[in-house]
Amino acid sequence: MNWAVIVAAGKGLRMGAGVRKPYRLLAGLPILRHTLNTFQRSAHFEEILLVVADDDMAACRREVVDPSGWGDHVRLVSGGRERQESVFNGLAACRGGDDDLVLIHDGARPLVAVELLEKCLSAAAEKGACIPAVPVTDTLKQGHANGSIAATLPRDAIWQAQTPQGFRLGLIRAAHERARQTGYTGTDDAQLVERLGKPVFIVSGNRSNIKITRPNDLVLAEAIWRQRQGA
Repeated sequence: MNWAVIVAAGKGLRMGAGVRKPYRLLAGLPILRHTLNTFQRSAHFEEILLVVADDDMAACRREVVDPSGWGDHVRLVSGGRERQESVFNGLAACRGGDDDLVLIHDGARPLVAVELLEKCLSAAAEKGACIPAVPVTDTLKQGHANGSIAATLPRDAIWQAQTPQGFRLGLIRAAHERARQTGYTGTDDAQLVERLGKPVFIVSGNRSNIKITRPNDLVLAEAIWRQRQGA
């Protein structure tokens, strides 16, 4: 069986004051509603664990889950203080077995495509752990503490990670348990699997699968959404 953990418990401080990021409007709907709609359209998931802040539970149910018409297919889970703790809570709430598959996705990536979900599920089933990623296009510099350049990094070996990241459920649970035991915090879930010495494989991501972090990202997301509607 396949499961999904969508994380939307962050404060969204870089978006500025006002409405929290998951509930900001994109093309007239909350950002999180767009994300949830894509996962529901895929019809590949036994259940979707939607991890949100405790203070947002009622608003999320009212503005995102209930209007979707898939309330029985979505379960709200209390988030943690940091993203990693929120993912852990979602995995702990999941009823799946070790051999099941789980996709972990940032709720603030509302333009993810159904095709990418399917690609990640397929790769996770075959390899055990995968992430979507796109090659970097900018020249990357590594710097010294004094502000001078230490090295220019080879672009052909560097990828920009995205979500959803796909795993065998037993593997990613073990990775999160080890991180909790050792007090380690990673920048994504794949990094926790890497620390177990297990390989994580890259699948081709999509440049339109942007994460909305700052106000300008919302402007770009609106443009991408409207272009898709026109197509």
